[in-house]
Amino acid sequence: MDDSGNTARSRLLTDQIQRVLDEGGIAALATIIEGSANVSAKLLVEPSGPSTGSLGDAALDDAVVRYATPFLESREEAKTFRISEFAPELPLWSATRVLFERIHPEPRLVICGAGHVGASLAKLASFVGYQATLVDDRPELVTREHFPEQRIELVSAASWAGAVIEAIGNGHGVSVAIVTRGHNEDEECLRAVMKTSPDYIGLIGSKRRTNIVLDRLRETGAEAQQLSKVRAPIGLDIGAVTPEEVALSILAEIIAERRGGKGGSLSAWRRANKSV
Repeated sequence: MDDSGNTARSRLLTDQIQRVLDEGGIAALATIIEGSANVSAKLLVEPSGPSTGSLGDAALDDAVVRYATPFLESREEAKTFRISEFAPELPLWSATRVLFERIHPEPRLVICGAGHVGASLAKLASFVGYQATLVDDRPELVTREHFPEQRIELVSAASWAGAVIEAIGNGHGVSVAIVTRGHNEDEECLRAVMKTSPDYIGLIGSKRRTNIVLDRLRETGAEAQQLSKVRAPIGLDIGAVTPEEVALSILAEIIAERRGGKGGSLSAWRRANKSV
């Protein structure tokens, strides 16, 4: 194949990857990194859509397309496999190694409420690499004087519902933390979030406070399946007291959900095994 053909395929693949990112979607990029043929060949697989590129063999392409689904569900960023691990029916390719990479936009966190917890959460999320959007209906709280970090988008909401829905967008790669100042604001934000599809929804408050909000939505027609996705109270139990500690517990749960973590102690096994 001539260089012009290779350049055209490379440009097409790059354009498709950029489109996935611009649309807030996800995809798996498979690259042959070791084998007897077609090293460096690439195939971009989208969960619901056509694939782009080829690894040079139709049967191999089909096998990789099928395996892209469990890879994306694993939430790993990248992993290498031998073809024999997921397509033993292809003996000619069994020793070939393929690198799977997850293609997705940078994670975003929409925070409803710019009080002490919301402010701390926005700053912490920005620090660890999230694009944070901080929404509040009090303009004096969402200013660059308080938040000079450019990775924190500030939204002064004339309407909680409109601002929240716009901030979430298509929901891909988006987590939502509702940390407003009261029941009514919580309810308005959560009702808006129920119209979208973010990856994570959390609601701050005691069991009593969060039950009040969830019951109100249930009584006005919210589906049980939707409400079951809401983490309420939000966060992991780390004994948090200060706003900064509460923000840490919230972000820890969001990261665990995104990465597929369990949120437990990494050393629990050692304490359970007295002989170690």
